[in-house]
Amino acid sequence: MFKSPQKFRLPDNFITSNANNGAFLVKSVKFKRPLRVIASDGGGWEHVSVSLENRCPTWKEMAHIKSLFWGDEDLVIQYHPPEEDYVNVHPFCLHLWRKSGTNDFCERPDKILVG
Repeated sequence: MFKSPQKFRLPDNFITSNANNGAFLVKSVKFKRPLRVIASDGGGWEHVSVSLENRCPTWKEMAHIKSLFWGDEDLVIQYHPPEEDYVNVHPFCLHLWRKSGTNDFCERPDKILVG
């Protein structure tokens, strides 16, 4: 289930800050720099974008964000769209997506193949 870690929420600024939508600055002793996150849950999708100023987030950083915004049982994915659909607004930003209300929105390989 999609949720927002309120302790990291930034004051309302350029994005509506209601329910799960908003801007967050996630600070952790695990990581040197805070992660900038924008969350939304409209259009049938739950989404967070995660960025840093001078590099892309690592796997561990993305996994940490996944654990803050979703439960352990939730399937959340990163899309790599066809090149013709690619949009790059920020060079150091990655995105996590989940179809609202379901973990069965895409076929998955057997877990033995993923790890």
